[in-house]
Amino acid sequence: MSGSYKQLNIEERRKIERWLSAKVPVREMARVLKRSKATLYRELKRNYFVDESLPK
Repeated sequence: MSGSYKQLNIEERRKIERWLSAKVPVREMARVLKRSKATLYRELKRNYFVDESLPK
């Protein structure tokens, strides 16, 4: 199976961070971003992103 993909960009990572703080389910994040939920789970596990510009 051959397919192409693009990496998550900074805006998508910021959205994920905000939604994670708001306790939005990963399935809903994936639906809105039009990404696989596996992609988001891998991102959260491997490359947890903390945006220093977001207020605490």
